[in-house]
Amino acid sequence: MSRPRASRPAAAPARSRLRPGDLLALGFHGLRARPLRAVLSSLGIAIGIAAMISVIGISTSSQALIEQRLSELGTNMLTVTGGSDLLGEEVPLAEGAVAAIRRIPGVQHAGGVATLAGVQVYRNSEIAPSRTGGLSVAAVDLELLDATGAQMLTGTWLNGATAEYPTVVLGRAAAERLGIQSPGSLVWIGGAHFSVLGILDSSLLVPELDSMALIGTPVARSLFGHTGHPTAIYERSDDARVAAVRKLLPATVSPEKPSAVKVSRQSDALAAKNTVDQAFTGLLVGVGSIALLVGGIGVANTMVISVLERRREIGLRRSLGATRRHIRQQFLLEAVLLAAVGGLAGTALGWLITAIAARANGWALAIPPEVLVAGVAVTVVVGAIAGLLPAVRAARTSPTAALSS
Repeated sequence: MSRPRASRPAAAPARSRLRPGDLLALGFHGLRARPLRAVLSSLGIAIGIAAMISVIGISTSSQALIEQRLSELGTNMLTVTGGSDLLGEEVPLAEGAVAAIRRIPGVQHAGGVATLAGVQVYRNSEIAPSRTGGLSVAAVDLELLDATGAQMLTGTWLNGATAEYPTVVLGRAAAERLGIQSPGSLVWIGGAHFSVLGILDSSLLVPELDSMALIGTPVARSLFGHTGHPTAIYERSDDARVAAVRKLLPATVSPEKPSAVKVSRQSDALAAKNTVDQAFTGLLVGVGSIALLVGGIGVANTMVISVLERRREIGLRRSLGATRRHIRQQFLLEAVLLAAVGGLAGTALGWLITAIAARANGWALAIPPEVLVAGVAVTVVVGAIAGLLPAVRAARTSPTAALSS
């Protein structure tokens, strides 16, 4: 007699799973069902991320231009000016200061500028003396161009012959205010006509030359009684010897009162300006972060309202077999997609604003690619955080309570 076989226990039902394709379709369906609300919610995210990216992009683009100019002009130029002694008396630079600086080991070029007191430049002799236009006249050394790294916009620089005669090189701003567009024109300087040899281009390291009319030292001596004392000396030395030369300059220029001599490096001022710009950029990024936070709150609010409005949909899906995990994933993905759409739009808008600003200012567009990627990534994280609580709330909705409401 055979024994009855023991019945095997019934296999556990397979766990319900939501395929990624179906989950993605559900997420996009939630956005398409209420397009206006989705657009308005994404707009807050887009504004916040656009503000952050445009601020960072404009800052990096302007800094890239400064770094490019500094690399072209070099950071080995020092400026020497006179100061005051312990008694408060002004100590002028000596007449032979430029020649003394040129004898320092490592010095490549040195050129002096001497502003001529009481001498003004005008378009012609009919202009009222009071209408100086903020321009000044200065006697310069022939090596000034090499020492400062400035470039001619048009025309030629002074040479040994033209420095003896009434000829002048105008800074770019000076030429614009005087209405001079090309060499060969005449201007009125100190009661005499001077022929314009050329126009000096704007320089990042020596912007003060922009508003000057530059004449040779010999003609300044003969016509205006120039004593030869420079008001500023620009010196360029080997990169490796900048620090050593800087220490020697005060005693070389004024052995009696070296403490009264001021030595500065223009690139240091530009570096300080960059630091200030970066601090200001950080402030604006903080403002953009607040806008992004407000956008995240908007996404959370939208998802909470969506959960309340779609209680019947949640109850129906739960009664047809959807688990709490499925509901949670659906609403969390909707929040992420909502924020991601805003992030993509905001990233594109921020790039566009930066491109317009860079083109308007003549900068090269320099937005680090990681900033664009981080912009979208941040919005995804914000969307996930904003949608977490509504998703959990939706998952806890009872099917019977949802269908009966």
